[in-house]
Amino acid sequence: MTQVKVTLDRAMETSLITLYGKAIDARMTPSILHDRMAVEALSRIDYDFTRLKAMNERVAPNAAARSKHFDDWTREFISAHESATVVHLACGLDTRAWRIDPGPSVAWFDVDFPDVIAVRRKLFPDRAGYTMIASSVADPGWFEQIPLDRPVFVVAEGLTMYLTPAEGHALLRGVVDRFGHGTLAFDTHNRLGVWLVNIMLKRHFGQAMLRWPVDSRADIDRIDSRLHCMDAVSALLAPSAAGLQRSTRILTKVIRPFPAIRDLGLYFRYTF
Repeated sequence: MTQVKVTLDRAMETSLITLYGKAIDARMTPSILHDRMAVEALSRIDYDFTRLKAMNERVAPNAAARSKHFDDWTREFISAHESATVVHLACGLDTRAWRIDPGPSVAWFDVDFPDVIAVRRKLFPDRAGYTMIASSVADPGWFEQIPLDRPVFVVAEGLTMYLTPAEGHALLRGVVDRFGHGTLAFDTHNRLGVWLVNIMLKRHFGQAMLRWPVDSRADIDRIDSRLHCMDAVSALLAPSAAGLQRSTRILTKVIRPFPAIRDLGLYFRYTF
């Protein structure tokens, strides 16, 4: 089995963390995401994953639950639009296209930095209707590579908090400008969430990386009047969180009356 070497930078390191979390979850009983392809990919990467102290069996189910939520929203869109375009922004080393395994009438585009896409090309097989685009999501050039001939679903998991507010606003407006109509799904952290995650990132990587906190749907609603909120869901109260450990489920009941803690992570779905 050919080993894939990786050159570590911020984008690749965070991609490795989330891949590691999904592989850990896949090995657990019960598993939330059942991502065996993540386990296979992990075994082919020449890297000491034990260095990633930020991810472990306690944290991994939360990462898997988040991905399951966006998998479910993606499946729902594809079910309603047999011929569709899916754009997965900041895809990292995620295997969503294979987990969902859409039919040939779905055109799927994964977008991420060139270094990340280079590793994806070595790890993952080709599939019908699947295209990888090597680009920063903040560079509007990637928009031109997406056709406009079918309904579009744009999913951005674990992305927005790494952008500056100006970059985030420009991205959302760019999606609306380019595609005209469709659905956009993404997650955010509120100010407390950004602060807490940055403490962890400083401890493990020596720098804070999160820059755009979103405290409520009102923060998104103000960006562009063409965005219409379908769902604004606390990550801790989302249906996908039902598979988390009993201690976590008990905690969610305790924090429900306290928005700052309850909404550390938010899942948004907007039509436009």
